[in-house]
Amino acid sequence: MVFITNEEILETVRMIQDENLDVRAVTMGISLSDCASRDVARVCERIHDKILARAGRLVAVALELQDKYGVPIVSRRVSVTPIADVVAAGDSAAFVAVAHALDAAAAEVGIDFVGGFSALVQKGFTRHDAALIDAIPQAIAETRRVCSSVNVASTRAGINMDAVTRMAGVLLDVSRRTADHDSIGCAKIVTFCNVPEDNPFMAGALHGSGEPEVCINVAISGPGVIRNVVARHPELSFTDLADLIKRTTFKITRVGELIAREAAAMLDAQMGIIDLSLAPSPAIGDSVAEILEAMGLARTGAPGTTAALAMLNDAVKKGGIMATSSTGGLSGAFIPVSEDAGMARAAAEGVLSIEKLEAMTAVCSLGLDMIVVPGDTSRDALAGTIADVMAIGMINSKTTGARLIPAYGKVVGDWAELGGLFGAAPVMPLSKAGNEAFVARGGRIPAPLQSLTN
Repeated sequence: MVFITNEEILETVRMIQDENLDVRAVTMGISLSDCASRDVARVCERIHDKILARAGRLVAVALELQDKYGVPIVSRRVSVTPIADVVAAGDSAAFVAVAHALDAAAAEVGIDFVGGFSALVQKGFTRHDAALIDAIPQAIAETRRVCSSVNVASTRAGINMDAVTRMAGVLLDVSRRTADHDSIGCAKIVTFCNVPEDNPFMAGALHGSGEPEVCINVAISGPGVIRNVVARHPELSFTDLADLIKRTTFKITRVGELIAREAAAMLDAQMGIIDLSLAPSPAIGDSVAEILEAMGLARTGAPGTTAALAMLNDAVKKGGIMATSSTGGLSGAFIPVSEDAGMARAAAEGVLSIEKLEAMTAVCSLGLDMIVVPGDTSRDALAGTIADVMAIGMINSKTTGARLIPAYGKVVGDWAELGGLFGAAPVMPLSKAGNEAFVARGGRIPAPLQSLTN
């Protein structure tokens, strides 16, 4: 049994009041395996009923725990079994209908997002996978809360380049369909390598086949806490600074552990994982970029940025695993441009480029995240950029994701205003060098040698 003392809770009061500490998300994972059918209307009915039955009290419980402990819980979410595995029909219209059923159920229980409009196609497509991907543009454009992810690569399978190209086309279609809101629909789509089955963060959350019937996954945050700790100690060596970050992360993670255990018990669900990621928000002071700058960088993107991020990411993980035996999800430091005011500022000033962000992808928790690119970016340029991110994940045996937003009608230097936790970001340039012949090869980039681990 894990004991969490009153002293540990009281120690977080300052973090909550002054440093933007919060529980970023309480996510209920729900298996929809028993909802599968060839009758689409029946699938929609079963999905609606199950989400209401299991997640009907999720918002109330989150609010009760927030009031009890004084810890803000920013978002309440549901993740479900990848929908490509639930719908037996093989046409995109069926999947669009299911997306509407998910959205309606999410609205009825009052959650912020539902993730799992997803497919895993790292080695190839079933006809159901292909139909789901074809349905993504309409499904995302016509719903408010549904999020989509597609796993196109893994260390064990390689990179499905046909899927990469297809997802680039999906993004351009969604960009056009949601142009009146700066192409915000693209912010609800992630292309993954090595997708985790227990990620509580949107837009990439799904409830994998190895998960229990119902579980509670909690995502903590706290960039502001870490930033202030770093800023208060400019005299420390990197060795001592890493130790300080570890000890601070330990305290933050204990808060998430407490919320997860109590929420699971109150909702009659299994406790899942604690994702101990430093997830920024657009609020000033709640920024991963500002942590890196507190280490001594004039701006994120300056020489040394990748090294600073590597140290931060590692220290966060080490501190977190000492606080809980239930780590999972992504767990580390996120670098989403639009959701981090410091990242957006550095990008606007031209200090932080997509190429630098790609290098940072190799040492952080996700990848090219919430990056706005020109609306006239070609499908092949998007596909090549996604493939580069997938390659980093494949070779390094880590999860990587691409959440790119080709902002319809916008050019380099414009800003996209996405709103809420999605924030705002400048349109960043992509290389204009041609890659059409490369993308046209298609097929699958084979798995690397390190995939042979048996």
